[in-house]
Amino acid sequence: MSDSPPTPPQDVPSGIAERLTDQSQNVLRDIARYADELAEHREREARLAEQDERSEAIEAEADDLPDGVPGKATITVKEINDHRYYYWQWREGDQVKSKYKGPVESDE
Repeated sequence: MSDSPPTPPQDVPSGIAERLTDQSQNVLRDIARYADELAEHREREARLAEQDERSEAIEAEADDLPDGVPGKATITVKEINDHRYYYWQWREGDQVKSKYKGPVESDE
């Protein structure tokens, strides 16, 4: 370990870095624990927000499902004679069921 103090990462604002140099090692360790917990909290919040967005998208898509297509269905693309088509697909027991949705637009 070097005798000189560490250099703060470039992403740390200079005001924060300067304030940290004035703190005792106990306070620095408390700050480090708090920073780790805060980072974990923000990551968890971001994951939950992403899950909510996905759930809303799935629910919105489920509202658009035609009759006979369950909410667990996914969209797949099948190519038939050089043409591409969307199909709803889902599993019922050992069988995979499909229902035609429409052609794939050429700009996709």
